This record gives sequence, structure tokens and C-alpha cells, in this order.
Amino acid sequence: MSEKARDYQDRLHAFMDERIYPAESVYASQMEQSGDPHFHPPVLEELKAEARRRGLWNLFHPHAEWGPGLTNLEYAPLAEIMGRSAQLAPEATNCNAPDTGNMEVLTLFGTDEHKERWLMPLLAGEIASAFAMTEPAVASSDATNVQLRIERDGDEYVLDGRKWWTSNALHKNCRVLIVMGKTDVAAPPHRQQSMLVVPMDTPGVTVVRNLPVFGYQDREGHGEVHFDAVRVPRAALLAGEGDGFMISQARLGPGRIHHCMRSIGMAERALDLMIDRAQQRTTFGEPLANRSNIQDWIAEARIEIDMARLLTLNAAYLMDTVGNQVARTEIAAIKVAAPQIALKVIDRAIQVHGGGGLSDDFPLANMYAHQRALRLVDGPDEVHKRTIARMELRRRDPNWGKRP
Repeated sequence: MSEKARDYQDRLHAFMDERIYPAESVYASQMEQSGDPHFHPPVLEELKAEARRRGLWNLFHPHAEWGPGLTNLEYAPLAEIMGRSAQLAPEATNCNAPDTGNMEVLTLFGTDEHKERWLMPLLAGEIASAFAMTEPAVASSDATNVQLRIERDGDEYVLDGRKWWTSNALHKNCRVLIVMGKTDVAAPPHRQQSMLVVPMDTPGVTVVRNLPVFGYQDREGHGEVHFDAVRVPRAALLAGEGDGFMISQARLGPGRIHHCMRSIGMAERALDLMIDRAQQRTTFGEPLANRSNIQDWIAEARIEIDMARLLTLNAAYLMDTVGNQVARTEIAAIKVAAPQIALKVIDRAIQVHGGGGLSDDFPLANMYAHQRALRLVDGPDEVHKRTIARMELRRRDPNWGKRP
């Protein structure tokens, strides 16, 4: 790690200890008192102001103009630290999904108008955004399946269709959607899709409902969104017609590093909680920590978390040095490994906590729900395994799977 990266790690650790962890109970109290699962608690704005004051803002952004200009390898440990308090730390530092991915898309593919109207307020943490790609009627693990139609009508595009699992759609500050749909059904499969910038208050955009995750009503929400003859100007187009799939791949690469490192941070906190509980609880005259099976779980967790971390840092390094395309196998591998390992550690921590582990008295049940969802977010495990397997098969036979 560079000295710059170490400095940010030290400062972020201090912020977590001094402000984030003490604020968790305040956050929970404000959410409960509001009676609104999508309430925007004041403590979050206080934390955002403090993060900006400390220079811990937009840490994810690779462009020095809008952030510290860290590489993927330098940012990855920061994402891990933030993952230890996933409900607060990422948003407090303006490093939360899907805003991070949307900001990168607007930076790379947005027009000057897009940047002025949407990117700058997002960078300032004044608004939130959502990403509408997944659909209920098709298997969206194959992005070429998307059916929402985007048809040109003079100087406008008209959108018709349904999306769901649109994260952030119920965030109180959400003002804009990035929407993927089909502009040309006759084009080759990977050139049929385009992406548009759509303000949330555009006529015809309706958030029908929120989708809970294992019963949890996440504060940012995962909306089912209907588009009924939604009209936006042609200037809403990102890049060019047919570039939607390309943009989605550019967006998801760095995001997977962020997700995986946050997963590792969550697993580390679960391990700490498991150790503390095992040392504090006594059964049949001895601390749980004396039981050989508990010691096995602790040891295995240490080994597996460290393996996942090194695998993820290696992927980050390759993304920085040879690019996302060359690092496809490594990116796919971490997306499979990190959530699975985090789930295993969290599950065992729940077991050590007994009935308490199933309750909201501890963060473990919420962690489990989050990590189980992550095995589907940004593509299910099976799609990433397919990518790895195809690359391996072609490593032995470059012509494998190619049509004659």
C-alpha cells in the first residue's frame, strides 16, 4: 500500500471509532421513532458533514478532480473498513451504491448538461440516484434480455416497461434514474440496449412498491418502477444508441470490487462479534470459546477472510495495471468468493449468539440478509462461474465453444 493509502486508512479508522460506531444506536433510534422505513435520519447528514470536514469524501472516485484520486487497490481497503458499518459509513462518505456507479457513468459517458444537472449534486451528496436495469418478466442475469422499450419520437425518447430491484428508488433524496432499455430489437444482441438519464419526477414514472429483502425494508428501498409513455429529450441519452451493454460492463467492474471489500469488512465485524460472544458466554461450566468446534470456526474464518481479501486485492491490482477486460476472471472470482465466505462467517456468528443472533439486538441477521442478496446483485454466482469456466476452458483450447 502507498503512504497515501495508509494515511486514508488511518483517518477512516479514526472516523469509524469516533463517529460511525457511536452513531449506530442513534441511527436505529431515529429510524424507529420515525415509523417510516425510508426515513432519512438527521444523524446521517451530521456524519456526512463531518466526513467532508475530515477530507473523507468521494473516496471511491478515481478522478482527482472530484476525490482523492485513489486507485482500485488503494480504495479497496477503505471499502472494507466502511463495510463494518454498512448502513452508515458508505453513505456518510458519499461512497454508497448505486450512487458510486452512477457517478462513474455520468463522469465517463455524461454530457456537460448531465454533469452540471446531476453529477455535481451527486458528488456534493445533495441528491441520490437509482439504477434501473433488472426486470421482473425476464432473467436479467443476461442483460441482453431487458425488454423495456425506448423508442425515438422526433426529438424525444419514449420509455415503456417495468423495472424492479431499483435500489435507492425510495431514498428520500432520490432525484434521477439511469435506465437501461432496448432501442433497436433488430441489432446484434449486445447492441440493442441503450441507457438514458430520467428524472424521478418525469410524468409516467411510478414507483409502485418497495421490495423487502428477507422481510427487511431497506432504507434506500428496492423499487418496482413502471414507465408508462415516459418522455425525455434525446439529450437524455448516455454515450450513443446501442452502447447500453458497454456502459453496464464499465459500471459494474469497479462496483464489484467495492461490494466484495465491504463484504470482507462485514465478515471481519461478524468474526469480532463471534469471538466476543464466545468469550463471554458459558455453557456446562466452560466458556464457549473453549469448545473445539467454536475454535475451528474462528480459525477457519480467519483463514477464509484473509484468502478472500487477497483475492480481491489481486483483482484490484490487475484492474489498475492491465484493465477490467483482462481481469475478467479475477473480478468474477471475487464476486463469487467474498459473499459466500461472508455468509459462512456470519452464519456461524449467529449460531454462537443463539437466539440473539436472529434478533435485531445484534446486526448479524441484517448482515446475513444483505450478504445473501449480494449473491444475486451485479449478477448471480452462476453467471460469474460460467465466465470463469469459459476462460479456463479456452486457456486449454482457444477454439473451445466457438461456432464453426
